Amino acid sequence: MSIFRTPQVILFSEDVTRAAAFYAGLGFTETFRVPTEGDPIHVDLVLDGYRIGVASVASTRDDHGLDPVPTGQRAAVILWTDDTVAAYEKLTAEGAPALKGPHVWLDRLLIAWTADPDGNPVQLVQHLPAG
Repeated sequence: MSIFRTPQVILFSEDVTRAAAFYAGLGFTETFRVPTEGDPIHVDLVLDGYRIGVASVASTRDDHGLDPVPTGQRAAVILWTDDTVAAYEKLTAEGAPALKGPHVWLDRLLIAWTADPDGNPVQLVQHLPAG
């Protein structure tokens, strides 16, 4: 029997509100916020049972004694879609950086890369029809 359950990824951010708004714009629903009013130091969001958290760099340093890296490609959020091209065009049109346009990978996936406001890569993936 495993002693672990309900995994999630926490992304460190200098601006938790901005990062949470980005993921809410992708369809994630906010499920947890501390504090409940004012500038949050931590927000959890869920999409199709997948939970991510956004934690303040300052809070992580001050409250937990860690030294998180606040920017760059430290982790990637993977989002499956039925239309990679449309999803990529929508996100980049809304200001998300274009890291790599749609391209076929492994002859069965269409993949594109953009990033969230803190520079974490966001991969958009679509299954291609067997051919």
